[in-house]
Amino acid sequence: MSIAEATVGQGQPLSNSQQQEVANASQRARKIRSAAGVAKFNAWSTGILGACSIPFAFGSLSGLFVAIGLAIVAYNEFRGRRLLLKFDPRGPTLLGWNQLGFLALIIVYCVWMLVTGLTGPSSFAAELQANPELREVLGSGAELEGVYKLVVVGVYGSVIVLSIIYQGANAYYYFSRRKYLTAYLRDTPEWVINLQRLTAGGWTGTTSP
Repeated sequence: MSIAEATVGQGQPLSNSQQQEVANASQRARKIRSAAGVAKFNAWSTGILGACSIPFAFGSLSGLFVAIGLAIVAYNEFRGRRLLLKFDPRGPTLLGWNQLGFLALIIVYCVWMLVTGLTGPSSFAAELQANPELREVLGSGAELEGVYKLVVVGVYGSVIVLSIIYQGANAYYYFSRRKYLTAYLRDTPEWVINLQRLTAGGWTGTTSP
């Protein structure tokens, strides 16, 4: 255990040089902690979406697929955030792949909905079959059927494109944090890393011998 670690452990004030070490390390850690903040936002927003999707999971295979997928994504975001706060190099990698997995989930769901929406019977066809009197007003419903399919393509196609942009950007952002984390671990004394883990709420409870 270093002199600095013993000083911190005994509750004694840090020297000027030790305080400067901590300040320099805090500056180096800013991008890492910013990434932890992004992960926190993504985790809570995904978790809320997952909770809102639970009612649709009952009696719907696609709803169940989405609810489980969102729960896994939210869990991994929280886990990745904890790893970042511990300055664990696995954090950026986990978060980056988690966003790519989220993107895959969105694409699979949208393609599923596109296929069922374009090939299966639409709600208009079912309504006309259940209420033949509507044919006198709407005719065969062919035009409405065409509009419905255009809407399906537009909505789910837009979701795919926007998700590629947003989740792709998130994944790139997380992966790019790894170089900052590597530089932080390389340039920061271990006693400072342990101190910052403690103040960040990611303290592992261990010290180096």
